[in-house]
Amino acid sequence: MSKDWWRGAVIYQIYPRSFQDDSGDGIGDLEGITRRLDHVASLGVDAIWLSPIFTSPMADMGYDVSDYRDIDPQFGTLADFDALVAKAHSLGLKVIIDQVISHSSDQHPWFKEAKKGGAKKDWYVWADPKPDGSPPNNWQAVFGGSAWEWAPERGQYYLHNFLIEQPDLNLHNPEVQDELLDVLRFWLDRGVDGFRLDTVNYYFHDRALRDNPAMTPDPDRWPPISTYDMQDHEFDKNRPENLDFLKRMRGLLDRYEDRTLIGEVGEAPHRALGIMAAYTAGQDRLHMAYSFDMLGPKFTPAHFRSRIEGFFEGAPDGWPSWSFSNHDVQRHVTRWAKYGAPDAIAKLVISMLASFQGTIGIYQGEELGQTETGLEYHELTDPPGLRFWPENKGRDGCRTPMVWDDGANAGFSSVKPWLPVKPEQAARAVALQEPDETSVLAHYRRVLAFRKDTPLLRSGRSEFLDLPEPILGFDRIEGETRLTCLFNLGPAPVTIDAPGGTLTGPCLAASLDDGRLTLGPNGAAWLER
Repeated sequence: MSKDWWRGAVIYQIYPRSFQDDSGDGIGDLEGITRRLDHVASLGVDAIWLSPIFTSPMADMGYDVSDYRDIDPQFGTLADFDALVAKAHSLGLKVIIDQVISHSSDQHPWFKEAKKGGAKKDWYVWADPKPDGSPPNNWQAVFGGSAWEWAPERGQYYLHNFLIEQPDLNLHNPEVQDELLDVLRFWLDRGVDGFRLDTVNYYFHDRALRDNPAMTPDPDRWPPISTYDMQDHEFDKNRPENLDFLKRMRGLLDRYEDRTLIGEVGEAPHRALGIMAAYTAGQDRLHMAYSFDMLGPKFTPAHFRSRIEGFFEGAPDGWPSWSFSNHDVQRHVTRWAKYGAPDAIAKLVISMLASFQGTIGIYQGEELGQTETGLEYHELTDPPGLRFWPENKGRDGCRTPMVWDDGANAGFSSVKPWLPVKPEQAARAVALQEPDETSVLAHYRRVLAFRKDTPLLRSGRSEFLDLPEPILGFDRIEGETRLTCLFNLGPAPVTIDAPGGTLTGPCLAASLDDGRLTLGPNGAAWLER
């Protein structure tokens, strides 16, 4: 691959706890991932992204790191990690790892020292209480309640944008920046090909600790489940100082060959596109960024068009990454169930996603048309689900184990897994779909092969077509070559004029007759022009 291998690539996300348990403790591990990489390679993807595997007390399933330079024992060892990287590279897969550097675990030695007022006393965000003992401002935590927690050891509050167990690092401190860059260097030297930067817009806070303004109420979702969503987060994140640190990270990666940075922008829609654009503009920041704009309930041509057009209008030299599912949101086959049958939705959305301008992400099990697992309260492990049930059922439903075959626990583990494998999910196992050329798995392979073999879909620019709902249509263009991509987002057939084209690729429920294109329910078509 070229040094720009990431541009237009397909990245497969692996949630290590739930991919394959080879150690027999009910939790996925690195040896299991390594054993299953042949399946990932068979899909035709370019890279894998591993959710956190570092030493952690697991208050937030690894997103609370207590040692940035070692592997948590439940996943394996550094030697296991090296073996995984070697196997992935032998299969032509790049390896991207999560880096959670906006905050650490409260069990990290840095924080323990900071609480005592030691040499690292300014490595986290501390503030004095107001005269009445209340927190210094109105900032709220993503997982509920105030973003400030009292530490009697210091007689001050510390900032935690997420759990109390996840104190925010103070990146205004140059020592903290230098240490975090050294962490990245450690993993680059071990051969990783890039980093997925968790909560990349949370790195800096307003030093004056100004109150956030109120969010303009959304009449369709008000009041929200969490008080966090009642604020417009102008001061606790999204700060301009972030750009200089992104440049420092990019400068480090540019000293290595063929490495990439992808940032997760966690923000409301009215800010997200602008932040994505700013963070990827030019050649000295992130290579690409993604937001949650396509990970929500909206499933309309106007919405998808507005996200893609809006990004490139704001950053014509930037680059986005798009995905429909990940470890933080309800699986899209369930989320968009009212728009079509499960298999039809699964096949339609990969056809759409593979046609979008940008890099694309696939979450494990998505290639099986996997649905959200329905869980009871006693089966939950996720903090927001435990706190806000049943209005928010948490993220466990999309994190249940990968299903491989018709054996015990669908081949994931020989013992009871950390989250249950239920019959509805087990019915979509890899081995059950392999012999079926009409399966979701077979369609994923065909579509991803089509994308890989069609340069326009990886690098061509987009030009959207004005078509009636529920049809999404756009051209991918490079030079004089043009490919028209058309998708029926509804459950009823539609017919439109399509003069001068011929069908190509793994179309779905599509027929072209005398310049008229008919798309069946959730149909998809590509036209060579």
